[in-house]
Amino acid sequence: MNDLFKRLQTLEDRYEELGELLSDPEIIADTAKFTKLSKEMADLRETVEKYREYKKTVQTIKDDEEMLNDKLDDEMAQMVKDELAQAKDKRDQLEEKIKVLLLPKDPNDDKNIIMEIRGAAGGDEASLFAADLFEMYSKYAEKQGWTIQVIDKNVTEVGGFKEIALVINGKSVYSKLKYESGAHRVQRVPVTESAGRVHTSTATVVVMPEEEDVEIDLDPKDIRVDVYRSSGAGGQHINKASSAVRMTHLPTGIVVAMQDQRSQQQNREKAMKILKARVYDYYSSQEQQAYDANRKSAVGTGDRSERIRTYNYPQNRVTDHRIGLTLNKLDRIMNGNLEEVIDALILFDQTKKLEQLQDD
Repeated sequence: MNDLFKRLQTLEDRYEELGELLSDPEIIADTAKFTKLSKEMADLRETVEKYREYKKTVQTIKDDEEMLNDKLDDEMAQMVKDELAQAKDKRDQLEEKIKVLLLPKDPNDDKNIIMEIRGAAGGDEASLFAADLFEMYSKYAEKQGWTIQVIDKNVTEVGGFKEIALVINGKSVYSKLKYESGAHRVQRVPVTESAGRVHTSTATVVVMPEEEDVEIDLDPKDIRVDVYRSSGAGGQHINKASSAVRMTHLPTGIVVAMQDQRSQQQNREKAMKILKARVYDYYSSQEQQAYDANRKSAVGTGDRSERIRTYNYPQNRVTDHRIGLTLNKLDRIMNGNLEEVIDALILFDQTKKLEQLQDD
């Protein structure tokens, strides 16, 4: 714990230093530097506040223990013992909270995301489930105060999505939705099933940090760009000009095609946004898999084919297989009430990281 306290004291010293720097007229006049230091101070604030609260609590424990060594009447002694017990409980809780705050932070946690949802195994039913997942995430985003922009979609004849790509903007979006990547399985009676039999279908979800926030530079020589005419249902041309764009990242083989926008320039911009996110995701997934091979991550985001969750409609049940969580609240979850699932995933991941930290 001594190393922990040394680190906390260093953070508190830096926090106080930042407070002084931000009152310096020269730094106030330098907008870029002022913004950078303000963000650093904001990032430290919760940790420093908890550390200061911890120090006050430890002092209370020390004072109470000294008082108990004095001659006190029974009533006063009991009051001090009660306060001491509460202070010790609070100290233990603060220690755990501070440990979590000191865990290495995912640099993408504060970023917006690009989410791609695809119907996988199960034909029409899989595409309908992909649409249901889109509605679920849309409602959750609305509850969080986030905004959604659909940037690409491929609608099936039954009204589902073969695939849909969207940008979700807001506060700390990636930190809450990064665990959603993987295969989602649904068990229910399809609307097209006349015999009333339960079918199993899957849809896949990929969550990536948004391109503007991603620190990745793509060499133009590594990108092949093809332009062609946009086409609608049945192959009919909806645009006589070659406005659709297909971008191929040659080193990875990743392909992005975009034709939703009216102009070629707009399609280029959207395609590049998705391409950068996919390439970043490709390399970061490889790093995650390499990490998992050595240090088994409880809630990995590397294997996109991993079956992570089952949605059982007949029993109104959702099971997250990674953490063994089962909730009989499918109706609420599909209505965007994902907080219980996401909070459990975050807590589980933090617990595992703390265990790994203690093993080092």
